[in-house]
Amino acid sequence: MELRSVEELMDLLYACRHQRALRTAALLRRARPADKELQVAGLVHGVEELLGPADGAAHAVRHLLGERVYHLVRGDGAATDEDVLRLRQADEESRTASFDAGVLEDWRTVLELVAARNSRLGAVD
Repeated sequence: MELRSVEELMDLLYACRHQRALRTAALLRRARPADKELQVAGLVHGVEELLGPADGAAHAVRHLLGERVYHLVRGDGAATDEDVLRLRQADEESRTASFDAGVLEDWRTVLELVAARNSRLGAVD
């Protein structure tokens, strides 16, 4: 499955149990407020429950959100070890953290921003 729009991604996120993904993304936002791609990776890695392992989720968002998000979600060597570690730590912390991480709709603008940035970069290549 390959997601082609933020709307498709939002539908998929709503279908998942997205509270943990919201907490993961919020923790990453606190740790690295300027790194939107890392935050988005934290949000979307949760679609694994519908798409299979991280590789399935990564492939689904690759075209829409770009190579860095793809590699972060996969957790592979093309992403920096520090960023992959930060993502994993936030994911682990989100399992036990109990705070109001907002609502999924709050992330639509960030997803649109990352998707638009990826689209512009793709058009240049």
